[in-house]
Amino acid sequence: MNVIEIIIKKRNGQSLSAAEIKYLIDGYTSGNIPDYQMASFLMAVYFQGMSLAETIALTKAMACSGKILKLNGLKGMVIDKHSTGGVGDGISLALAPLVSAAGLPVLMMSGRGLGHTGGTLDKLASVPGLNTSLTGSQALKQVRKIGIAMIGQTAELSPADKKIYALRDATGTVENISLICASILSKKIAAGIDGLVLDVKCGNGAFMPDLATAHDLAAILKAVGKKNGLKMKVLITDMNQPLGKAIGNSLEIKQAIDVLQGNGPADFMELTLALGAEMLVLGKKAGTGREARKILQSLIANRRALDKFYLLLKTQGGKIQQLPQARHELEIKTTARGYICGMNTREIGLVAAMLGAGRQKKEDSLDYSAGLILHKKFGDELRVGDPLASIYYNNETLPLKEIAQKFIAAIKIGKIKPEVKYSLIYQ
Repeated sequence: MNVIEIIIKKRNGQSLSAAEIKYLIDGYTSGNIPDYQMASFLMAVYFQGMSLAETIALTKAMACSGKILKLNGLKGMVIDKHSTGGVGDGISLALAPLVSAAGLPVLMMSGRGLGHTGGTLDKLASVPGLNTSLTGSQALKQVRKIGIAMIGQTAELSPADKKIYALRDATGTVENISLICASILSKKIAAGIDGLVLDVKCGNGAFMPDLATAHDLAAILKAVGKKNGLKMKVLITDMNQPLGKAIGNSLEIKQAIDVLQGNGPADFMELTLALGAEMLVLGKKAGTGREARKILQSLIANRRALDKFYLLLKTQGGKIQQLPQARHELEIKTTARGYICGMNTREIGLVAAMLGAGRQKKEDSLDYSAGLILHKKFGDELRVGDPLASIYYNNETLPLKEIAQKFIAAIKIGKIKPEVKYSLIYQ
């Protein structure tokens, strides 16, 4: 086979065989196919798309680029959760220990930020000393011992996705249904899980901008997951404004702690409980969603979920007491009176990246303490001088005026309070 012929074939809108896809993935994983050729292939896929059969083949090839973990000796079904990505979406940080405290073994393999969105792995990396580069056997041993492990892709588990994930971020090829599906499910299949609850984000801060495309992604995720023997549940949730109040890595760690203390933002708390309930029902730890919610709420109230989070961090070497804090804070205030009628969530995510919380290119290092805290969201009333957000930064050479203006431009202010009620969960 010839990689150039494969690229040309996809560029021209032709279907690839499973053998051709496997050849491409194996070659890129081994280093025989360079970044520039894989980038060309990704762009061809972005514009021409992939069939269901091609997406199944791509997912399988990426999952089989390393080992498939055998989760022997664990008590209960292993149910994972994954989000398609958004701004302020640190749900996994609170959800994983919460569900583990309920008795479900949790082995969560996460990725870093893509484009304007944050990544669970980057958020965890803000905790000094935390080791997320566990091997599959090390992660399995930890889950047997304490019931939970949170890791990233390694050379052992789904190494193809680790390389492709970073390349998509740097080449503008993130928003493609087949590439998103293969990235998500290849990690989960490699981790050997039994079931998966998926949070498909929809809106101006998501990779799926509307309900139609979100339903398309949900459908292909279900089809590919079922083909690989996964029990699946998919929720479609809103990303027309950031989730919660914190945007930025260490800031979202702090917010996760607030959630596990029962003091988190209302929308963040609600989605954590909704996803957690689906996981408990899928994992047969509860018969109904109502029963599952009661279990989860009690684990927050008695601090067992928070204790599990601290145990997770400690076991993986994290020093939560040394969580970094930014040296500088700047409050962005409104100069208009009215109500927030809309938020350009993608632009707000890019503001966080400008502060150092995200990457402009794949080689960029992160400022783990940089980011924003939102003071106002959709429907809130504003008076002149009210704080919209506080930005946190360390780099004194940042164009702060430009950053503040970019944030203000992302907030739509109207004179009349919006009549439309904000919907967090569509299905």
